[in-house]
Amino acid sequence: MLHFQYIEYFIALAAVPLMIIFYLQLIKWKKKTGKKIGDPSLVKELTAGYSSKKFLTKFILIIAAFTLCVFAVAGLVTPNGNQKINRKGIDLIIALDVSKSMLAQDIKPSRLERAKQLISTIIDKSPDDRIGLVIFAGRGYLQMPLTVDHEAAKMYLASASPDDVPTQGTVISDALQMCDAAFNPNDKTFKSVLLISDGEDHDDDAIKEAKELGKGGIMINTVGIGSPQGAPIMDPSTGQYKKDDKGETVISKLNEKELSDIAKAGNGIYQLYTNTDAVASKIKRQLANIGKETSTSDSLYISFKQYFQYFLGAALLLLLIEFFMSEKKRSKIKSAVAVFFFLGFSLSSFSQSPKNDIITGNKAYKENNYNAAENAYQQALKNSDTNVTASYNLGNVWYRKNNTEEAVKSYDNAIANTKDDSVKQKAFYNKGVALQAAKKLPQSITAYENALILNPKDEDARQNLQRVLKEQKKQQQQNKNQNKNKNQQKQQPKNQPQNKEQKNNQPQPSPSKLSKQDAEEKLKSLLENEKQLQDKMHKIKGAAAPNSPEKDW
Repeated sequence: MLHFQYIEYFIALAAVPLMIIFYLQLIKWKKKTGKKIGDPSLVKELTAGYSSKKFLTKFILIIAAFTLCVFAVAGLVTPNGNQKINRKGIDLIIALDVSKSMLAQDIKPSRLERAKQLISTIIDKSPDDRIGLVIFAGRGYLQMPLTVDHEAAKMYLASASPDDVPTQGTVISDALQMCDAAFNPNDKTFKSVLLISDGEDHDDDAIKEAKELGKGGIMINTVGIGSPQGAPIMDPSTGQYKKDDKGETVISKLNEKELSDIAKAGNGIYQLYTNTDAVASKIKRQLANIGKETSTSDSLYISFKQYFQYFLGAALLLLLIEFFMSEKKRSKIKSAVAVFFFLGFSLSSFSQSPKNDIITGNKAYKENNYNAAENAYQQALKNSDTNVTASYNLGNVWYRKNNTEEAVKSYDNAIANTKDDSVKQKAFYNKGVALQAAKKLPQSITAYENALILNPKDEDARQNLQRVLKEQKKQQQQNKNQNKNKNQQKQQPKNQPQNKEQKNNQPQPSPSKLSKQDAEEKLKSLLENEKQLQDKMHKIKGAAAPNSPEKDW
């Protein structure tokens, strides 16, 4: 749909009435000057070659050219859709076990940290694949939907922890169901699930779910992380090893058989984690053999077809006609050939829009040549510093180069220069992601909120906002604890006696007013109460518990 991007520039048309008033005043002055000369016949003879109609025509041409320039600046455009970039690759959902058993340190520094390193390496080896992330323990949660934004995937991966899943345990079947739901059934791409877990709990439903996914053409590969001998689980909240309801230290062991059975049911392979690069390379070889011919596509930017050059070309034509038009009645227009020569030259100059630079930048961006993409987008902005597409894409380049400050500036420039709410919403969302990566949480919250105001149905923005709010709350609590500790340290020396004299001046406790007999009676009463309490506890322990305690690791 045709629309003007910068309608605020139409205020410049207010100058047209002023120009008309100026023209009328000029005509009035000319008549008054002619009367001052005196002799009407002499004035008529002196102005015999002057044409008032041509003078009016020249003025109309100037007004029309000025109006066309205003229309050009306002930027008449029509949406040209999203430019699609085709990538050869597959859709890969990574299911990561974040149960507390993954905190066991039989693999240093911990099973969970090694699993994150493995996933990060696989992401680096999969530049053409769409990656999604599911975390699970007692339940499965979609941490990040399928995307080609691998930097965002790493950001979500880094923040994954047992605290993100309130229900503990290792329910693999629920994780596989969540992975299946995360795939788009309409996409004709090869789909695969990579399950990374210690498989501690035996889940019968997991084998059934793996068979169903395998029948649907989804390959399941598994990686077992841990050791069959097992290791105790460090509880971060207490700093001690976790104990069961009997008070014995919990030993978490790798369940290789279940993970191997799941891989077999899902037409994939099972690997025991030994070395990050070796395991990642074997997984990529397994996927590459099947996903060679598949392709995915992702939109890089929203483009518009520009029409400003037509307005500028018409304005230039009118100005050239006005320039070569004489106010004399019988003068000929000078060299019409020159008019068309200058017109052709000017139109070819104006036709050099930023579009070619943006296309060049997109090609470089697709090839991960971010320096070349940056130069191309910068060149486009030199030709048109208000170009929304160039600003938006340049922000993506700066984000890829970890320059958050410049990325935010580029997104802000795109937001300021567009009237399209969908473009604004995407720019606000990307701005929020960049600020979140830079740990600028308050600004990131504001950006995500603005994105949700423009599109309340954006679930990615909503989930990101919740994570940032949670991270901010955690950060504020840490700052509060640090300030509390500092205050206690400052107050502690004041409470200690500085010398012997000050110690002697401290108030002494008053002697007890109870007699010896009263004290013995109170002690006897306390002993009887304690005995009754012990009898009651023995009765409770002897009774059968209504429900067995839930596993929390």
